[in-house]
Amino acid sequence: MLRCFRSVFGLTVLVLAVSCATPDTRHRVVISVPEQQMVLLDEGVVMATFPVSTSKFGLGDFPGSNRTPLGELEIAQKIGGSAPSGAVFKDRRRTGEIVAADSPGRDPIVTRILWLRGLEGQNARAHARTIYIHGTPEERNIGIPSSYGCVRMRSSDVIRLYDVVGRGARVSIVDAPLAAVVPALSPEVARVASAELSTGEAVMR
Repeated sequence: MLRCFRSVFGLTVLVLAVSCATPDTRHRVVISVPEQQMVLLDEGVVMATFPVSTSKFGLGDFPGSNRTPLGELEIAQKIGGSAPSGAVFKDRRRTGEIVAADSPGRDPIVTRILWLRGLEGQNARAHARTIYIHGTPEERNIGIPSSYGCVRMRSSDVIRLYDVVGRGARVSIVDAPLAAVVPALSPEVARVASAELSTGEAVMR
């Protein structure tokens, strides 16, 4: 009986380990710098669109440039899954502080962190530069370039994104309109998909 339990326990651990190590090939994120918009795809089907904020210093991947890298990246690490909205992170650790949206004079990383890894020469330094998709208390600036290289989102939106995508999911940052990269996208499709995701329906597809 004990031997049987050990075998079952060992198999369970193995399955969990393999499942955690399996990259998310189902979902893809595309971010348009000119439009300051993100689209979330599930096997090519539009799930939602979100407004974002990329770097106010422009595009690039040079160390110290504070620019947003272009090209194909992936989600290397997810941080903060149990944190409340507005929870402050420093060096990817919670400080214990919670900051409300649009608090005067406050601009920390909050709520969730999706740490990106570049897959091309043009963004090879992204991980070392700690380029994230993350929440920001400066929600009034979402929709205009205002970050220091990362991709900022509203706290409610980054929670929704975090709950859907897994490690290994592709992230494309493009210097083009979303419609040029995602032909299936239309204003009506984007509106309906975002409404479904907010109720949890799109996640179940």
